[in-house]
This record gives sequence, structure tokens and C-alpha cells, in this order.
Amino acid sequence: MGGVLRAEPVWVETFTGLRMRQFEGLVRVVRERGGNGPGGGRPWCLPLSDRVLLVAVYYRTNLTMRQLAPLFGISTATVCRVVRRLGPLLALEAVPRPAPGVERLWIVDGTLIPVRDRSVGASSRNYRFSANVQVVIDADTRLVVATARPAPGNKADAHVWRASDLPAVCADATVLADGAYPNTGLVVPHRRRPGRPLLRAQEEDNAEHRRVRARVEHTFTRMKNYKILRDCRQKGDGPHHAVQAVAHMHNLTRTA
Repeated sequence: MGGVLRAEPVWVETFTGLRMRQFEGLVRVVRERGGNGPGGGRPWCLPLSDRVLLVAVYYRTNLTMRQLAPLFGISTATVCRVVRRLGPLLALEAVPRPAPGVERLWIVDGTLIPVRDRSVGASSRNYRFSANVQVVIDADTRLVVATARPAPGNKADAHVWRASDLPAVCADATVLADGAYPNTGLVVPHRRRPGRPLLRAQEEDNAEHRRVRARVEHTFTRMKNYKILRDCRQKGDGPHHAVQAVAHMHNLTRTA
């Protein structure tokens, strides 16, 4: 039985949130990263563009593989193989470091992603089994610069930040963070001390800090339109690949 969904504008824009030229850019990246494989093996039953569409639809809708199979006219096992093969290839492209002398303002924050894999997540403050994912965005473009590998959701943001590779990535930029990142070298709000109210200038600094830092919260909201980040059933590296792919697609919607 043939499937319903094909890499055509009506289906791409409806099911992925990407315009056709943005989706074509995503397919091009996957192809350049070896999405068609080295050749010589059993050929895929779907062309590369349809396979990329399948993975994007999976991340956007969080349909089960059993539900996706009839939409593409393939078996559940094939859906699983496509997601495992192409998921890592949708990863966020590396962002170049700021040139010497160029000021860059980035923002970091952590968000909790409900997961099913108990080796990745932990019971956390949202009363669910979650993973803590640190995300860095550019304050001007609001593009995702980098994401850290998921950590158990009961870990503090500052701890996850220090244990990740993000400090090295952000070494040449000024990075804003909220009050959950004390003693990290990041730009955090002024703290109130008992019996020592903040000065007027400090209050104004904090207000401006909140205004700019809110951009990362807006980015989380847009990223979580991809429902895989609201209940990730993937195991092992699956949640990391999902976050990276969603960040990549989010950036495409803002640039292409």
C-alpha cells in the first residue's frame, strides 16, 4: 500500500512547520552528511527527501512509529531504521566563533524535557521524569548557537553548565544567564542581600537583564512546538539527537 505523505509543499509546510525552501536546505545538509549512505547495500524504499520528511514529521508531531508507518506506506521497522539513521544527521550546524574584536551577546538557560529513558532523566521539579537541556542562543538573531547533552532533570543549571562543553563554546562571547548560575563567570542579575536593598542603578540593570534574557524563553516556546520535546520516547542518544534536530529546524525557520 502506498503512503500518503510525500516531500511536496502542502505536506512539508503542514506537518513540519518549514517552508519548502527551508526543507530543501535541510535535505541538502543531510545529503552532504552522507544521508544516502555509502551505497552497495539494500536500497531504501523511500527517496532521501521523503525520509527526511518522515524524521521531521516524527519530531514535529511525536506520532508513534506505528502511526507514521501507514502515512508513508512502509513498515514500522523501516520507520525505526530511518529515524535512527537520519536523526543524528539533522543535528545543529556548528556556529562560527566570534571574530577577534567583535562583541557577541549570547544567552544560556536550561529547560526540562520529559523523557522515558531512566538512564537519561530523573524525577525533577516539574513532577515528571525529565532531562535538563542547556541551550545557548544569540541575543540579536535569536538563533540557537549550541545545546548541551541532556543531563538528569534534578541537576542544577549551574552544575549542568559546568559539566558540559558549553563553557568552551562560549569562551569568546559575553553570556547572560539567570540567578541559577552563580559563580560561573556568566553575566547574572544583581542579588539582593539581607538588609541591603539594591541600588537604583542595579534595579535598572536587572530590569534590562530580564528583558534581554526573556528571548531564550521565547526560543524554548518555539522549539517546543516540536512535540518530541514535550514527551520524548527516544532512548540513549535519542533525546540529544532530537534536541539538536529541533534546534536546527528552528534556525531554518528564522534564516531561510
